[in-house]
Amino acid sequence: MEENVFEQMAKRYDSDERKELARIVAEEVKPEVQDSRSKSLIDYGSGTGLVGLALADLVESILLVDSSQQMLEVAQAKISRGGITNAKVLLTDFTQESPELQADIVLVSLVLLHVPDTKKILQELYNVLTEDGKLIIIDFDKNEKVTHPKVHNGFVHEELKQLLSEVGFKDIEIRNFYSGKNIFVNEDATMLISTSRK
Repeated sequence: MEENVFEQMAKRYDSDERKELARIVAEEVKPEVQDSRSKSLIDYGSGTGLVGLALADLVESILLVDSSQQMLEVAQAKISRGGITNAKVLLTDFTQESPELQADIVLVSLVLLHVPDTKKILQELYNVLTEDGKLIIIDFDKNEKVTHPKVHNGFVHEELKQLLSEVGFKDIEIRNFYSGKNIFVNEDATMLISTSRK
């Protein structure tokens, strides 16, 4: 039987390397969303849902938000195929329009590096969170070897902490959890996880 176009697209997006990295990220995030069965989660910049959908059974509802229609079509195909009843997708870009959404938890995994104005997107994410809601950021440590016109070359912990604090987040914690080969624009890199509350 012929593969459908989304299967082919998903295979292109969801390379073995991406799947493995997403698995590592999801395992790191899971303890942060335990005891959240009554809570809503937004995965902002979800892509094909590699990380977000791995968390679906830990929360009441999950919304995969992305600015790429193609990515979300692949994610929707996974939701349908997997019979995941508490997951939906939404096409929007918080850097272009302020969302009228609310969630108890917001996950931003390997997204901040693509957004030119870090503080502005953090402000939008802050506004989306319910009172005492939790922001979980996964990204790369600052890496001087990475030079790319379209991405930040990672983040210094103290600088990210400062931005989060300026926006209004509290209980900010940032730590490293994984180092890998060729994972950041073909350079070796270390990943960070940041948690904070509104």
